[in-house]
Amino acid sequence: MQMKQSLLRYKYYGSREYGWYYAEEICRYVGTQIKRWNPDILVPVPMTCRKKRIRGFNQAEDLAEKIGELLQIPVVAGLAVKKRETKSQKKLNAVERMRNLKDAFQITESVRGLRILIVDDVYTTGSTIETLAECLKESGAGEIYFVTLCIGQL
Repeated sequence: MQMKQSLLRYKYYGSREYGWYYAEEICRYVGTQIKRWNPDILVPVPMTCRKKRIRGFNQAEDLAEKIGELLQIPVVAGLAVKKRETKSQKKLNAVERMRNLKDAFQITESVRGLRILIVDDVYTTGSTIETLAECLKESGAGEIYFVTLCIGQL
């Protein structure tokens, strides 16, 4: 099965068991690097309540929880919230994606000085991670790293 099909099944068709496989592979390939970064917490990219209700879960949060369990790093899922609905990023170009996400995230508690690893499923243009990282930095976070399952478009 191709990565695209696999990820679509995971995100949209309830194949949540794929999450463990993905988390194990992330840890196998970049676990040593993650340990070198020594993050204090993992922060999944948030989604709106509406989208989470429709999908049944947040795949970034699911991945973060599994990676956190495997590497013994706490996950703080509610630390970043998506405070407004945004358009689907799928068909937007890089400029439109940045505009779409402007002021979309909010940090709910202190992150002062924390080393944070952002977890997401797909890195396309980097706009989601860049916007969330900027929001975390403005809230006082120390070092910010990220890990994604794949790079490219679905």
